[in-house]
Amino acid sequence: MEQPTLRFIGVLHGDITRLEDAPKSYDESEHVGTLEIFPEFADGLDGIGAGQTLVALFWLHKAARDVLKIYPRGDRSRGLCGVFAARSPVRPNPIAISELKVLAVHGNRIEVSGLDILDGTPIIDLKKSQNRRQ
Repeated sequence: MEQPTLRFIGVLHGDITRLEDAPKSYDESEHVGTLEIFPEFADGLDGIGAGQTLVALFWLHKAARDVLKIYPRGDRSRGLCGVFAARSPVRPNPIAISELKVLAVHGNRIEVSGLDILDGTPIIDLKKSQNRRQ
């Protein structure tokens, strides 16, 4: 079988620089930032505009990849569980998913709100949300 290749399409710029400052989830965040899409992928942004919601996939390049059991949300009272049963950033393939509100689009830069990801995190992919209200 051919080995898959992962290509980053951009990088996130935001004000969250420390793991302990990151909200536990995008739906708990009011942080704003910019998704900078690399020029070779800019044509893929056609049709994205202010007011829409994007589903963004990120590669959590600073996350541990060798942890398989965690306490959900760091809460020891909830008991230990496997990472596949939680939304923990630590996992064998540290892929995060966030729903971000588009504030503005300027060329290959998308201003968004709802960030829960660290500044400098690589972007794997973007998709328009299936939210029927858009």
